[in-house]
Amino acid sequence: MSETRACPTLLIAAPASGQGKTTVTAALARLHARQGRRVRVFKCGPDFLDPMILERASGQPVYQLDLWMVGEAECRRQLWQAAQEADLILVEGVMGLFDGTPSAADLARTFGLPVLAVIDAAAMAQTFAAVAHGLATFQADLPFSGVLANRVGSARHAELLRASLPATQRWYGGLPRAAGFELPCRHLGLVQAEELLDLDQRLDSAADALAASADTALPAAVSFAAPQEEGDVEPLLRGVRIGVARDAAFAFVYAANLDLLRRLGAELCFFSPLDDETLPAVDSLYLPGGYPELHLARLAGNRPMRAAIRAHHAAGKPILAECGGMLYLLDGLSDRHGQRGEMLGLLPGEARLQPRLAALALQAVDLPEGRVRGHTYHHSTLDCALQPLARGACPNGRGAAEAVYRQGRLTASYIHFYMPSNPRAAAAWFLP
Repeated sequence: MSETRACPTLLIAAPASGQGKTTVTAALARLHARQGRRVRVFKCGPDFLDPMILERASGQPVYQLDLWMVGEAECRRQLWQAAQEADLILVEGVMGLFDGTPSAADLARTFGLPVLAVIDAAAMAQTFAAVAHGLATFQADLPFSGVLANRVGSARHAELLRASLPATQRWYGGLPRAAGFELPCRHLGLVQAEELLDLDQRLDSAADALAASADTALPAAVSFAAPQEEGDVEPLLRGVRIGVARDAAFAFVYAANLDLLRRLGAELCFFSPLDDETLPAVDSLYLPGGYPELHLARLAGNRPMRAAIRAHHAAGKPILAECGGMLYLLDGLSDRHGQRGEMLGLLPGEARLQPRLAALALQAVDLPEGRVRGHTYHHSTLDCALQPLARGACPNGRGAAEAVYRQGRLTASYIHFYMPSNPRAAAAWFLP
């Protein structure tokens, strides 16, 4: 595994959240994919909603790159692997370019990823260039490539922005203010890809606008050194069938988690707590996060499924529930308007959606199975009488310390676990 691979690469960042990084990354991915190129897209930091959009735009699975949660070695392996098969690699940043530890800038500097900065230029003219200059020079060793103006008012506005830039910065174009390709949001971020019936039309419109505004030639190639060769994981779950909840209420799952479970030997059987009345014939259950609060009546009304999951638990079979999956286990869940739905009653307690963010932090937690990394991001608050098995800790010193509950073979937490951080622990959760 000594061969170095090179591939044109960009990290799409911004001065702050809400500037349009996902729209621009998706537009670039769709534009080049339509031209017959194989595009691989990654998401910097823990996120579930952006990757859904980016996967639709590129036609390829989207994985996380995070120096703390995923680790530098695994990030390097993923980039090297992508460079073997792709004509273009795009990495969408997280928050502002320099925000957080580790930040998108840290990832760019570690792997030499050229930065394309997306700047919302709706209310600025030459100040656009000053913002771009600040992003480019704040860290002397940052591989900065150029900028793209978002929410441009007119062709004249775009020319004014472009003319203000120094010759050292590439102009990647400008996207106009257009509701036709803006991506709608709700309380946890973007609306899920499967819920946007006109998503492909939005992506094509954004790609067309991008192509009309600038030269879309490929960026410079980046060389990625081969990672150290590692042995495959032991097939600790060989022959184990895991039922994975997947529908509009439960869709927040890392692709790397599913890959790991398959590498461990498990067979994954997907089912819908919203629509199915019976569980597939499985040994274990995985209830990932999502939006159960948007589907209270359907979840509460699907009594056969609720009975099936309770019977699974009563039989001593394993269940792992993360965030929204954990809320589904409670006695009840109420949305922000106070509307309550009766849930499974396997975890004593109630949760209620709040108008503001309740927690956002990376988390590491020490369990009997070992240390596991992940993150937490939710708008609900939980009142649970059960004593936690353990509590997470944030590496950045934030106060979030999410509880992990255990009831028989049931393990539940607000933490979205990144299972490749400890494959043996992940296997232990699902092993009958």
